[in-house]
Amino acid sequence: MTSSTLFTDAMALVRTDGHDGGDVAAFAGELNEHWTIGPKVHGGAMLALCANAARLACGDTDALQPVAVSASYLWAPDPGPMQLVTTIRKRGRRVSLVDVELNQGERTAVRAVITLSEPEHQAPPLLSFNPVVPLMTPEPPPGLEPIGPGHPMEHIVHLAHGCDIRPALTTLGPRSDGGPPVIEMWVRPKGAAPDVLFALLCGDVSAPVTYSVNRNGWAPTVQLTAYLRAIPADGWLRVICSCVQIGQDWFDEDHTVVDCEGRIVVQSRQLAMVPAR
Repeated sequence: MTSSTLFTDAMALVRTDGHDGGDVAAFAGELNEHWTIGPKVHGGAMLALCANAARLACGDTDALQPVAVSASYLWAPDPGPMQLVTTIRKRGRRVSLVDVELNQGERTAVRAVITLSEPEHQAPPLLSFNPVVPLMTPEPPPGLEPIGPGHPMEHIVHLAHGCDIRPALTTLGPRSDGGPPVIEMWVRPKGAAPDVLFALLCGDVSAPVTYSVNRNGWAPTVQLTAYLRAIPADGWLRVICSCVQIGQDWFDEDHTVVDCEGRIVVQSRQLAMVPAR
Protein backbone atom coordinates (compact mmCIF):
# COMPACT_ATOMS: atom_id res chain seq x y z
CA MET A 1 0.00 0.00 0.00
CA THR A 2 1.36 3.40 -1.01
CA SER A 3 1.95 5.90 1.78
CA SER A 4 -0.37 8.91 1.75
CA THR A 5 0.88 12.05 0.04
CA LEU A 6 -1.77 14.32 1.59
CA PHE A 7 -0.49 17.10 3.81
CA THR A 8 -3.54 16.73 6.05
CA ASP A 9 -2.58 13.10 6.69
CA ALA A 10 1.02 14.11 7.46
CA MET A 11 -0.25 16.52 10.14
CA ALA A 12 -2.56 13.96 11.78
CA LEU A 13 -1.82 13.30 15.47
CA VAL A 14 -3.26 10.82 17.97
CA ARG A 15 -3.18 11.56 21.69
CA THR A 16 -1.39 8.74 23.52
CA ASP A 17 -1.24 9.80 27.18
CA GLY A 18 -4.83 8.73 27.78
CA HIS A 19 -6.31 11.85 29.36
CA ASP A 20 -7.25 15.43 28.58
CA GLY A 21 -7.07 18.63 30.55
CA GLY A 22 -3.55 18.49 32.00
CA ASP A 23 -0.60 20.70 31.16
CA VAL A 24 1.47 17.80 29.74
CA ALA A 25 0.28 15.72 26.78
CA ALA A 26 1.75 13.18 24.36
CA PHE A 27 0.87 12.56 20.73
CA ALA A 28 1.87 10.07 18.03
CA GLY A 29 2.34 11.06 14.40
CA GLU A 30 4.26 10.08 11.29
CA LEU A 31 6.08 11.91 8.53
CA ASN A 32 6.61 9.48 5.69
CA GLU A 33 9.05 9.49 2.78
CA HIS A 34 6.99 12.08 0.89
CA TRP A 35 7.91 14.77 3.43
CA THR A 36 11.67 14.61 3.05
CA ILE A 37 14.52 16.52 1.45
CA GLY A 38 16.92 13.86 0.23
CA PRO A 39 16.75 11.04 2.79
CA LYS A 40 15.85 13.18 5.83
CA VAL A 41 12.57 14.62 7.10
CA HIS A 42 11.92 18.20 6.02
CA GLY A 43 12.44 20.81 8.74
CA GLY A 44 9.34 22.79 7.81
CA ALA A 45 7.16 19.68 8.05
CA MET A 46 8.49 19.01 11.57
CA LEU A 47 7.91 22.65 12.52
CA ALA A 48 4.29 22.43 11.34
CA LEU A 49 3.76 19.15 13.20
CA CYS A 50 5.06 20.72 16.42
CA ALA A 51 2.69 23.65 15.91
CA ASN A 52 -0.23 21.28 15.45
CA ALA A 53 0.65 19.39 18.64
CA ALA A 54 0.69 22.67 20.58
CA ARG A 55 -2.67 23.67 19.14
CA LEU A 56 -4.23 20.31 20.02
CA ALA A 57 -2.81 20.45 23.55
CA CYS A 58 -4.62 23.76 24.10
CA GLY A 59 -7.92 22.62 22.66
CA ASP A 60 -7.59 23.11 18.87
CA THR A 61 -10.05 26.03 18.74
CA ASP A 62 -10.35 27.96 15.47
CA ALA A 63 -9.29 31.17 17.19
CA LEU A 64 -6.13 29.71 18.70
CA GLN A 65 -3.38 29.50 16.08
CA PRO A 66 0.45 29.19 16.20
CA VAL A 67 1.30 32.85 15.61
CA ALA A 68 4.98 32.30 16.48
CA VAL A 69 7.05 29.12 16.36
CA SER A 70 10.70 28.98 17.39
CA ALA A 71 12.37 25.62 16.73
CA SER A 72 15.86 24.28 17.45
CA TYR A 73 16.92 21.26 15.40
CA LEU A 74 19.04 18.75 17.31
CA TRP A 75 19.37 16.10 14.60
CA ALA A 76 17.76 15.07 11.32
CA PRO A 77 15.43 12.06 11.72
CA ASP A 78 14.51 9.50 9.07
CA PRO A 79 10.94 9.27 7.80
CA GLY A 80 8.69 7.22 10.07
CA PRO A 81 6.76 7.36 13.36
CA MET A 82 7.36 10.27 15.72
CA GLN A 83 6.30 11.12 19.24
CA LEU A 84 5.49 14.65 20.40
CA VAL A 85 5.37 15.77 24.02
CA THR A 86 3.78 19.11 24.86
CA THR A 87 3.96 21.18 28.04
CA ILE A 88 1.65 24.16 28.43
CA ARG A 89 3.62 26.97 30.06
CA LYS A 90 0.89 29.61 30.00
CA ARG A 91 -2.86 29.65 29.41
CA GLY A 92 -3.78 33.27 28.79
CA ARG A 93 -6.86 35.18 27.70
CA ARG A 94 -5.14 36.28 24.48
CA VAL A 95 -1.77 34.49 24.40
CA SER A 96 -0.78 30.96 25.43
CA LEU A 97 2.66 29.34 25.34
CA VAL A 98 3.52 25.67 24.75
CA ASP A 99 6.84 23.78 24.73
CA VAL A 100 7.06 20.86 22.30
CA GLU A 101 9.59 18.06 21.89
CA LEU A 102 9.50 16.00 18.71
CA ASN A 103 11.14 12.62 19.35
CA GLN A 104 11.99 9.56 17.31
CA GLY A 105 12.89 6.54 19.38
CA GLU A 106 15.03 7.67 22.28
CA ARG A 107 16.27 10.87 20.62
CA THR A 108 14.82 14.37 20.49
CA ALA A 109 14.96 15.81 16.97
CA VAL A 110 13.28 19.20 17.52
CA ARG A 111 12.60 21.38 20.54
CA ALA A 112 10.09 24.14 19.86
CA VAL A 113 8.32 26.94 21.67
CA ILE A 114 4.92 27.85 20.21
CA THR A 115 2.97 31.03 20.93
CA LEU A 116 -0.76 30.58 20.37
CA SER A 117 -3.16 33.46 19.76
CA GLU A 118 -5.37 34.95 17.05
CA PRO A 119 -3.59 35.98 13.84
CA GLU A 120 -4.53 39.12 11.94
CA HIS A 121 -8.10 39.50 10.71
CA GLN A 122 -9.19 40.66 7.25
CA ALA A 123 -8.76 44.36 8.07
CA PRO A 124 -5.94 46.01 6.10
CA PRO A 125 -2.66 46.58 7.99
CA LEU A 126 -1.68 49.99 9.29
CA LEU A 127 1.62 49.65 7.41
CA SER A 128 3.04 46.93 5.16
CA PHE A 129 6.16 46.70 3.03
CA ASN A 130 5.35 43.60 1.01
CA PRO A 131 8.32 42.55 -1.16
CA VAL A 132 6.46 39.75 -2.93
CA VAL A 133 3.50 41.39 -4.68
CA PRO A 134 5.57 43.68 -6.97
CA LEU A 135 7.69 40.72 -8.13
CA MET A 136 5.33 37.75 -8.35
CA THR A 137 1.90 37.23 -9.92
CA PRO A 138 -0.82 35.48 -7.85
CA GLU A 139 -0.42 32.33 -9.99
CA PRO A 140 2.73 30.86 -11.53
CA PRO A 141 3.45 32.10 -15.04
CA PRO A 142 2.50 29.82 -17.95
CA GLY A 143 5.13 27.19 -18.69
CA LEU A 144 6.73 27.20 -15.24
CA GLU A 145 7.18 23.50 -14.57
CA PRO A 146 6.39 21.86 -11.21
CA ILE A 147 9.02 19.78 -9.46
CA GLY A 148 8.35 16.26 -10.74
CA PRO A 149 9.59 13.76 -13.33
CA GLY A 150 12.33 15.31 -15.43
CA HIS A 151 12.77 18.35 -13.18
CA PRO A 152 16.37 18.97 -11.97
CA MET A 153 15.19 18.86 -8.33
CA GLU A 154 13.05 15.71 -8.72
CA HIS A 155 15.28 13.37 -6.71
CA ILE A 156 15.94 15.81 -3.85
CA VAL A 157 12.65 17.56 -3.08
CA HIS A 158 10.34 14.66 -2.24
CA LEU A 159 7.82 17.19 -0.85
CA ALA A 160 6.70 17.51 -4.45
CA HIS A 161 4.71 14.29 -4.01
CA GLY A 162 2.34 16.16 -1.68
CA CYS A 163 2.82 19.73 -2.89
CA ASP A 164 2.72 21.47 -6.23
CA ILE A 165 6.02 23.38 -6.10
CA ARG A 166 6.99 25.63 -8.99
CA PRO A 167 10.37 27.31 -8.49
CA ALA A 168 11.62 29.95 -10.88
CA LEU A 169 14.84 28.21 -11.87
CA THR A 170 16.30 31.50 -13.09
CA THR A 171 16.41 32.71 -9.47
CA LEU A 172 18.22 29.69 -7.99
CA GLY A 173 21.78 30.22 -9.19
CA PRO A 174 24.24 33.12 -8.93
CA ARG A 175 22.78 36.45 -10.02
CA SER A 176 24.25 37.95 -13.17
CA ASP A 177 24.39 41.38 -11.52
CA GLY A 178 26.24 40.04 -8.47
CA GLY A 179 23.38 40.98 -6.14
CA PRO A 180 22.05 39.02 -3.18
CA PRO A 181 20.03 35.85 -3.81
CA VAL A 182 16.26 36.18 -4.18
CA ILE A 183 14.59 32.82 -4.84
CA GLU A 184 10.98 32.80 -6.05
CA MET A 185 8.50 29.92 -6.02
CA TRP A 186 4.78 29.19 -6.06
CA VAL A 187 3.48 26.44 -3.75
CA ARG A 188 0.18 24.81 -2.81
CA PRO A 189 -0.79 21.44 -1.31
CA LYS A 190 -2.24 18.76 -3.54
CA GLY A 191 -5.84 17.78 -2.86
CA ALA A 192 -6.58 20.51 -0.31
CA ALA A 193 -6.58 24.24 0.31
CA PRO A 194 -3.56 25.69 2.12
CA ASP A 195 -4.08 26.07 5.87
CA VAL A 196 -2.00 27.68 8.60
CA LEU A 197 0.16 24.57 9.07
CA PHE A 198 0.95 24.38 5.36
CA ALA A 199 1.77 28.09 5.38
CA LEU A 200 4.27 27.43 8.18
CA LEU A 201 5.84 24.62 6.14
CA CYS A 202 6.26 27.12 3.30
CA GLY A 203 8.42 29.20 5.63
CA ASP A 204 11.11 26.58 4.97
CA VAL A 205 10.24 25.41 1.46
CA SER A 206 12.94 27.07 -0.63
CA ALA A 207 16.19 25.56 -1.82
CA PRO A 208 19.08 26.94 0.26
CA VAL A 209 20.25 30.42 -0.73
CA THR A 210 23.75 28.92 -0.84
CA TYR A 211 22.91 27.85 -4.41
CA SER A 212 23.84 31.43 -5.27
CA VAL A 213 27.47 30.76 -4.32
CA ASN A 214 27.56 27.26 -5.83
CA ARG A 215 27.26 25.45 -2.49
CA ASN A 216 24.51 22.98 -3.35
CA GLY A 217 24.88 20.22 -0.76
CA TRP A 218 23.01 19.52 2.46
CA ALA A 219 22.50 22.71 4.48
CA PRO A 220 21.17 21.65 7.90
CA THR A 221 18.96 24.14 9.72
CA VAL A 222 20.00 24.75 13.32
CA GLN A 223 17.33 27.25 14.38
CA LEU A 224 14.16 28.50 12.66
CA THR A 225 11.61 31.06 13.81
CA ALA A 226 8.36 31.57 11.91
CA TYR A 227 5.52 34.06 12.38
CA LEU A 228 1.98 33.34 11.22
CA ARG A 229 0.61 36.74 10.20
CA ALA A 230 -2.73 35.71 8.67
CA ILE A 231 -4.80 32.68 7.67
CA PRO A 232 -4.13 31.94 3.98
CA ALA A 233 -6.82 32.21 1.31
CA ASP A 234 -7.50 29.23 -0.94
CA GLY A 235 -5.02 29.41 -3.81
CA TRP A 236 -1.32 29.54 -4.59
CA LEU A 237 1.14 30.72 -1.96
CA ARG A 238 3.94 32.91 -3.28
CA VAL A 239 7.31 32.53 -1.56
CA ILE A 240 10.36 34.74 -1.76
CA CYS A 241 13.53 33.55 -0.06
CA SER A 242 16.49 35.86 0.59
CA CYS A 243 19.44 36.31 2.93
CA VAL A 244 21.73 38.93 4.41
CA GLN A 245 25.02 37.02 4.67
CA ILE A 246 26.48 33.68 3.64
CA GLY A 247 29.56 33.10 5.76
CA GLN A 248 32.17 30.39 5.50
CA ASP A 249 30.32 28.24 8.05
CA TRP A 250 26.89 29.79 8.71
CA PHE A 251 24.19 31.53 6.68
CA ASP A 252 20.84 33.16 7.38
CA GLU A 253 17.75 32.62 5.23
CA ASP A 254 14.47 34.57 5.23
CA HIS A 255 11.14 33.52 3.75
CA THR A 256 8.16 35.76 3.05
CA VAL A 257 4.98 33.84 2.17
CA VAL A 258 2.08 35.70 0.54
CA ASP A 259 -1.33 34.28 -0.39
CA CYS A 260 -3.28 34.75 -3.62
CA GLU A 261 -4.99 37.84 -2.18
CA GLY A 262 -1.65 39.54 -1.60
CA ARG A 263 -1.55 39.23 2.19
CA ILE A 264 1.61 38.28 4.07
CA VAL A 265 0.73 35.01 5.82
CA VAL A 266 4.13 33.81 7.11
CA GLN A 267 7.53 35.35 7.73
CA SER A 268 10.48 33.21 8.81
CA ARG A 269 14.20 33.41 9.50
CA GLN A 270 16.62 30.55 10.03
CA LEU A 271 20.26 29.95 10.81
CA ALA A 272 21.83 27.06 8.91
CA MET A 273 25.19 25.56 8.04
CA VAL A 274 26.91 26.27 4.72
CA PRO A 275 27.33 23.06 2.67
CA ALA A 276 30.85 21.78 2.15
CA ARG A 277 32.43 22.23 -1.27
